[in-house]
Amino acid sequence: MDETKSKATDMDTIDVAHYFTIVKRNSLRILLLAVAFTILVALFVFRMTPIYSSSATILVDSENTNLVSIEEVYGFDSNRKDYMQTQFEILRSRQIAERTVRKLALHKNASFMPDENDKDGITLLKEALKDALPFFPQEKEIERTEEEQEELDVRIATNKLMRSLNLSLISKTQVMVVTVNSDIPKLSAMIANAVADEYIDNYLLSKLEMTSKATEFLTESLDGLKRKLIISENRLADFFERNQVVNLHGVVGLAADELEGLSEQLLDAQNALKLNETIYRQTQTNNSIEGIASLPEVLNHPTIQGVRRDEAKAMTRVSELSKVYGPKHPNMIAANAELNSIRETLATQTRDLVSSINKQYLLSKERVELLKAQVEQAKANYRRLSTLENERLTLQREVDINQQLYDSFFTRLKETDELGGFETANARILDKAIVPSVPSKPNKKLLIAMAFIFSIGFGVFVAILMDTLNSGINSVDDVEKKLGQRMLGLIPWLPHKKKTDLPVRSYFDSSKHQFSEALRTLRTSLSLLNLNKEKQAVMVTSSVPKEGKTTVSLNLAFAFGQLKKTVVVDADLRRPSIGKMFNIPVYQPGVANLILKTHTVDECVVTDEESGIDVITAGTVPSNPQELLADTEFATLIEKLKKTYDFVVLDTAPTQAVSDSMIVAECADSIVYVVRADATSDKVINSGIGRLLQVGHRVDGVVLNQVDLRKSDVSQKYAGFYDQYGYTSENS
Repeated sequence: MDETKSKATDMDTIDVAHYFTIVKRNSLRILLLAVAFTILVALFVFRMTPIYSSSATILVDSENTNLVSIEEVYGFDSNRKDYMQTQFEILRSRQIAERTVRKLALHKNASFMPDENDKDGITLLKEALKDALPFFPQEKEIERTEEEQEELDVRIATNKLMRSLNLSLISKTQVMVVTVNSDIPKLSAMIANAVADEYIDNYLLSKLEMTSKATEFLTESLDGLKRKLIISENRLADFFERNQVVNLHGVVGLAADELEGLSEQLLDAQNALKLNETIYRQTQTNNSIEGIASLPEVLNHPTIQGVRRDEAKAMTRVSELSKVYGPKHPNMIAANAELNSIRETLATQTRDLVSSINKQYLLSKERVELLKAQVEQAKANYRRLSTLENERLTLQREVDINQQLYDSFFTRLKETDELGGFETANARILDKAIVPSVPSKPNKKLLIAMAFIFSIGFGVFVAILMDTLNSGINSVDDVEKKLGQRMLGLIPWLPHKKKTDLPVRSYFDSSKHQFSEALRTLRTSLSLLNLNKEKQAVMVTSSVPKEGKTTVSLNLAFAFGQLKKTVVVDADLRRPSIGKMFNIPVYQPGVANLILKTHTVDECVVTDEESGIDVITAGTVPSNPQELLADTEFATLIEKLKKTYDFVVLDTAPTQAVSDSMIVAECADSIVYVVRADATSDKVINSGIGRLLQVGHRVDGVVLNQVDLRKSDVSQKYAGFYDQYGYTSENS
């Protein structure tokens, strides 16, 4: 888990030093590319026509006159955000450009309009292609009149002028800048001033035209408004005549007040009727005087209450006299007579009150009915008057609106007539354009510097891109990261003729010291990996042919041979090459013969007198090489050789070509995988190594072959795997 995280971290981290090394390695090529590209750009820049720029500055004051309202003659809201943008769009309009062309006759100016015979290279190329290819669409010549041709010239000149114009609006100001680019200094200043003048003149002409159209429109509209006003006034007069009313608004108010008063009276009468009706119904349900007298409305009546008080006093008197006198005593008789008289009076008063209540109930009922009728009549009258008032208001509004429109149009017509000669410009030229003395473009120094910087950057990009896309193996880091293997050593590339092999005994050439030291380093790495094995069978293989595995096998055998007894065996029975390299005859028996037991080991071994190692060639090339290698006799042969020799170096076929090497690996104690630097793809190499790992064979490491030590960054990539300091016995 930690290893995976560390790998992911390594991939995410940008190796600046690595990229710097790439740039350093390709610095000469990048510099040459930059110089060549800069020279081409310089040649092109110095042939460019110089362009002169001249600028005129316009100050926009405000919009002085507005025909809609006379008040706007004396002031204008210049803070409107859209006003300056509108003026800017007017300045850049085609109308201004075309008026400038016609004013200066630019369509007839030979300095401004190019000659038809003066055509650029692209136009000439197009015409040549059209002439050479008859099937190419041909443009038919159109015959035009002088007026049509002049209009066409004006349109072309206008288009060219709009392309050469550069207009700008200075932020938070009312200043606009007109810049004209031309190859003629005087012409650029003249056009810039003309454009500014045409913008101001265009405003005055447009205002004059607007005034004329407004006067015409107001005059025509005034007659129609007058007719509408007369018609609406006649309708209002007919209304008053037909309905015989003068102040209808006051009449409606009186009707409203009357209706309100009747409504209040009706409400009071209805409340009184409800009260009388309640008393009336109670008197009708109680027939006895005593029952009627006990009613709250009767008891609370002032007359009844007075009689009741007299009755109470009489009863008190009788009660007091009864305690002193007998019933027949004159005082008792008088007191009882007084009491009876009072009670008769109470009964009489009660009957009169009931009769009064009944009459009051009937009168209240009649009053309610009468008031209801009066209210309904008042409502009808109010509705009629309201309808008339609404109709009057409608007619009056129509008269008022027509009168206002007529007055407004009449006033504005007078204002427009007065303003006819009151046209002032809304802008003025702040600074006139002057004839430039120095061209504004091209900025030759800047273009050349930018070309140089761009070419440097592009060269760096291409170098890094090519290095990124390079799937080959060219460093120790590549071996460890891309292949997941250890680096056993490297074999430097030695200069030699193309399509020829290195001399067989280059290992012993004193002038090729680095080559020999690299092989000794490889020998040391293998020896340290297998310290527990006194005798080893070392298999050397590669992914594809032409990676130098045979050269590595032979020279590794030479290196082992300097220490102990060594034999090199050509186990590549399909394309054997060791015999050819040692100039051994093709009929010499070898591995195939030993497996088939047609010859003995002594008959097949050839001793190289100069190096002291023994060589066993492939022998007679069989038709079934893989079956021979899979035979048990081959394994027996290797074991027999290991008893005789300390090191048995096996040169085998490439892993991606055939499966022979996986069979030979069964007999090997150590496997060396040869990779040609910057040649074989890492995917191909991983596939070859993977085939060995799938069948359970351990690869001791990778030997990077044919490494070009002349590259600038080789000391960083392969430090420790070759003698980069030339540290020999002679130098020491």
